Amino acid sequence: MTDNGTRYIFVTGGVVSSLGKGLAAASIANLLEARQFRVTIQKLDPYINVDPGTMNPFQHGEVFVTEDGAETDLDLGHYERFTSIRTGQKNNYTTGRIYNQVIERERRGDYLGGTVQVIPHITDEIKDAIRGLSDGYEIQLVEIGGTVGDIESLPFLEAIRQFRLEVGPRRAIFVHLSFVPFIPGAGELKTKPTQHSVRELRAIGIQPDILLCRSDRPLPAEIKRKIALFCNVSEDQVIAAPDVENIYEVPLRFASEGLDEIITKLLDLPFRKRRLGPWQSLVERAKSATETVTIAMVGKYVSYEDSYKSLNEALRHGGFHHRLNVDLRFVEAEQLTPDNVARQLEGVDGILVPGGFGERGIEGMILAIRHAREQRIPFLGICLGLQCAVIETARHVAGLDRANSTEFDPDTPHNVIDLIPEQRQIRDLGGTMRLGAYPCRLTPGTLAHALYETQNISERHRHRYEVNNEYLDRLREAGMKVSGIYPDADLVEIVEREDHPWFLACQFHPEFKSRPLDPHPLFKGFVGAAGRYHRERAG
Repeated sequence: MTDNGTRYIFVTGGVVSSLGKGLAAASIANLLEARQFRVTIQKLDPYINVDPGTMNPFQHGEVFVTEDGAETDLDLGHYERFTSIRTGQKNNYTTGRIYNQVIERERRGDYLGGTVQVIPHITDEIKDAIRGLSDGYEIQLVEIGGTVGDIESLPFLEAIRQFRLEVGPRRAIFVHLSFVPFIPGAGELKTKPTQHSVRELRAIGIQPDILLCRSDRPLPAEIKRKIALFCNVSEDQVIAAPDVENIYEVPLRFASEGLDEIITKLLDLPFRKRRLGPWQSLVERAKSATETVTIAMVGKYVSYEDSYKSLNEALRHGGFHHRLNVDLRFVEAEQLTPDNVARQLEGVDGILVPGGFGERGIEGMILAIRHAREQRIPFLGICLGLQCAVIETARHVAGLDRANSTEFDPDTPHNVIDLIPEQRQIRDLGGTMRLGAYPCRLTPGTLAHALYETQNISERHRHRYEVNNEYLDRLREAGMKVSGIYPDADLVEIVEREDHPWFLACQFHPEFKSRPLDPHPLFKGFVGAAGRYHRERAG
């Protein structure tokens, strides 16, 4: 593969997981874009799954879907929300995908009968994956999943060690995110975890150029000096990464420490003036919000907030637009009953039913949707939320007793949600759904058309079951309007209720396209409706 002069920033993490490598990488990319560099980001994940598509959201959080239909790690959502980058198949590789490609090569005989080994074959495949994304970009960030010291991460760390050796120190740098805990009993910040983490990295041949130090408070100068001395890093390249109230402040915090300037010097990049005005305005607008709306999210993975990461952020984006704080009330769908639904949803200004798979919690979601419809509370349904809204209307308005999806009840007398014929013979679960961007045509005069202000849109999907068109006439008679369809196959994409102030459900996932500087129309509309409902309730 030809060398195109791209610079590389490798981001690793140490001590504990969930420190925020993805946010750190996205924030660095944000700052470099603010200096008008062409930037991309890649996530290399150490787990053996080929992709996260079949993984339980309780374990790994949401699956982020790209325009080209890749099921990827949730950190790609951070990358897209913090930058202009649009990710795809090449932006996320797992151990499983790398090994799968190497094994396929071996079966074809590409290695000419040689013994296939981790070094060089797996590491070469990783390096090829990195270079495969580089074309057309001045800077490429590569985040290595997991924590230094994990056995699963070793091939990736070895690959990036080799990579820097091949391209040279002015073309590749290592940024290491570590943890500096405060010990209340001692009243001190402790640097030993960071020292040990860097020692682990150096033992495998990687010397960090920059240290990002996560803590719950600012780092005093003496702590930075100590870390610099023991970790063999210049003191000005020890960057504080304290907790922030709003994650969109992180780029501004890094900018205040001169992180982007340090990176451009290390990589011998030309000086370009930083332009962070829109981002600063965003953070100021978020801080100036004084009114709060409460949105109930009724789902089946609500005990783990990362299960709906993009959705949580998209709601906040809608709040930024209206200068509203959005308070999310997570409601476990499985625990809703006819006796407690009104109490559980008391005082909310909007009800959202998100996506998901499987039968668990479905009846609770249907109860929540019925409550939203009858009490005229703003409602937004997404993917499974649309399917449950259709089932609720079919049962309680159209009079179709036991109406259901064949996913939940194969023997339902009214299969208002069903597989389309070409899906019925599929047995594999991974990568077999309607995935990625599909066009949608909106009906003029509808709420959806008013929100999007255009007739033809494109949205990202991740689902297998569809609304059964045989029941559309009955649903329309029951007050449900189809306001968006996938024209190539005449499939329902958006439904609304004509007898409700704000009731809309979509088959796609609009949260994947929402950005803090450009909130998605559906979330702007939904949060705005929640604000109006809140003010009406307040009198």
